[in-house]
Amino acid sequence: MTKIISIANQKGGVGKTTTTINLATSLSAINKTVLLVDADPQGNASTGIGITYEERVPSLYDLIIKRELDEGAIKKTIVPNLSIISANTNLAAAELELTSVEKREFVLADILLKANKFDFILIDCPPALGLLTINSLVASNSVIVPLQSEFFALEGMSSLVNTIQLIKENFNPKLNVEGILLTMVDKRNTLSSLVEKDVREHFGEIVYKTTIPRNIKISEAPSHGKPAIIYDVNCSGSMAYIGLAREIMNKQG
Repeated sequence: MTKIISIANQKGGVGKTTTTINLATSLSAINKTVLLVDADPQGNASTGIGITYEERVPSLYDLIIKRELDEGAIKKTIVPNLSIISANTNLAAAELELTSVEKREFVLADILLKANKFDFILIDCPPALGLLTINSLVASNSVIVPLQSEFFALEGMSSLVNTIQLIKENFNPKLNVEGILLTMVDKRNTLSSLVEKDVREHFGEIVYKTTIPRNIKISEAPSHGKPAIIYDVNCSGSMAYIGLAREIMNKQG
């Protein structure tokens, strides 16, 4: 059974793409076959895994327009066991194109049904609760919510939780929150610790024990077209994402 997980939060800059790339790489490293789906028109996940703009043909946009899976869109990456369906700026038009499509919320779910040879499919959602994110959530078994460890962390969480609930009620009853992941944690910063305490009190068990630290190597890695785990496996950020993959696998039982 392929498990499909969306990485979603409508706030930008919380570490969604970084989490998608490095979690996908960590799962690949423990011999799981993983498909990364770049559902963000900015295409940062594609860039961060070393896919050039010219290589992004066919892209996710092409699949959405044709409403079927083209095997040629599934590209191998520099990471063994990890493939990607990439995105380019054309994907921004998909929101408009989808509005007039019948059963528009299910287009991505129908496409990914045929990509069933993978252990995991991770979807990098755009920083908005539009049709691309809705399609991603309808296609998924669960959601990981990266939450930046800062003062306004919980702001906007209620609208995301409401969206997840609405999708569960109307389109995808099996959808649940896989976990909330605290990112950009600075243990030396009192505010960071207070935010963590607040989030754990508020959400309890669904907050991962693993937290992702602020780490320069994580920031540098995308400019080299590599996941942090390949760029520097021993840095604190890489070790944290390996720990997250382990925690997710333990939860699967």
